[in-house]
Amino acid sequence: MFYSGFDALFSILFPLVFLVVLGMILFTVVSNLRTWSKNNASPRLTVPATVVAKRMNVSRHHTDNTMAHTFTTYYVTFQVESGDRMELEVDGSDYGMLVEGDTGKLSFQGTRYLGFERKDG
Repeated sequence: MFYSGFDALFSILFPLVFLVVLGMILFTVVSNLRTWSKNNASPRLTVPATVVAKRMNVSRHHTDNTMAHTFTTYYVTFQVESGDRMELEVDGSDYGMLVEGDTGKLSFQGTRYLGFERKDG
């Protein structure tokens, strides 16, 4: 009697959980494609800007009891002449070269960081 109830519950929950996980994966893929497409359609801009903040996000993923992978994502917040601020994801080498207070020319396309040329002097 117990097993028949468990089988019925499993036959309902397993497809439901599978559909939820599949839906989450599809949502993520569509969202990333939409952002990529929007960035590609945006103009490439170069504007005077100042580095106002830096941060990093470290995430750890465990594959089993002995293996762990660490991923670090780097972000820099720039302030443009109008006073608006934008946080852009940058790679580790750019993150290391930028210092809060740096001024120069920020190049970006939508939410895609293209580069920062520091102003001399």
